[in-house]
Amino acid sequence: DALHSLAARLKGVWRFERYRHELVRQALTALHLYRIDRDYLVRDGKIELIDESTGRVMPDRKLQHGLHRMIEVKERCEVTEENDVIAALSFQRFFNRYCSLAGMSGTVREVQAELRHVYGVSVVSVPTHRPSRRTTCPLSVAGDRTVQLEHMLSDVVARNAAGQPVLIGTRTVGMSERVSDLLHAHDIPHELLNARQDADEAAIVARGGHPSAVTVATNMAGRGTDIPLHGNAGELGGLHVINLEVNESRRVDRQLFGRGARQGDPGSCQAILSLRDELIVSALPEKALNLIVQLARSGSAPGGWLASMVVRFAQRRCERRHARQRMAVFKGREQLKRQLAIGGDKET
Repeated sequence: DALHSLAARLKGVWRFERYRHELVRQALTALHLYRIDRDYLVRDGKIELIDESTGRVMPDRKLQHGLHRMIEVKERCEVTEENDVIAALSFQRFFNRYCSLAGMSGTVREVQAELRHVYGVSVVSVPTHRPSRRTTCPLSVAGDRTVQLEHMLSDVVARNAAGQPVLIGTRTVGMSERVSDLLHAHDIPHELLNARQDADEAAIVARGGHPSAVTVATNMAGRGTDIPLHGNAGELGGLHVINLEVNESRRVDRQLFGRGARQGDPGSCQAILSLRDELIVSALPEKALNLIVQLARSGSAPGGWLASMVVRFAQRRCERRHARQRMAVFKGREQLKRQLAIGGDKET
């Protein structure tokens, strides 16, 4: 009723209920669900989308159905023309067009059931070339961001003073820059790598294995680039990797931790997380989360155990949601293919 009364004095598409509801829905989505430095960057007056799984920008990609233009209005950028989608093809159907499928990944074990169902391929585990020398430190969960970053800072200061190289991984651009500001405030030399500096990615990551090096990076860290240990970094414990945000998949955690202790090199890793992480907050009722935060701050054993369980619950819930979305795309395309079997198959 409120929208109807507001749109009564407007013309054009605002006269049609379906269209005005869709426009308002897109505007609210752009305003509340898409966030700067997490889902997109504003660079040179343009909106550049960020691939959350890699942390890299996608300069040639645009959101459909007017949503991209809504974000441009939100950030006061020049409003560009809408792209027309002529045809679309899901990843599942694209890869299934090949006669044979094969690949290698160090983190594919978690999705082997989905690979078998969608692509009809099995996963075979291959032993590492050299025995792993990675040390995994116990999970640390703080009640809030401030305590979390204090814990991270004390760990980085101690390892930096000892000469051990450190890689700090974050999920979002904003968090990586917050960590960088904290390190600057304590005069800790470091390199920052996120979607704003992606052109220098290989060079920045390659320097991360030098003694006393500190690198702050989003999830793109080291993708396709080894971090070789230099000097006596191996004798000092090798690269230590710290994860500061709950990722949407355990695969991303393992990919980040896999930046260290490669090819039989020494190394270590630890997740230092906060119960106020966005993924955790969205997974639990506020009252339940506040209770767990209080228990975690008290330092009691049940509080620590519950905090760890909450982190795993939030991550697995997110994994299941994404898996359902992928399967919905796959089943929807298969249903469309059957419906168009007589008239011809057209990608839409």
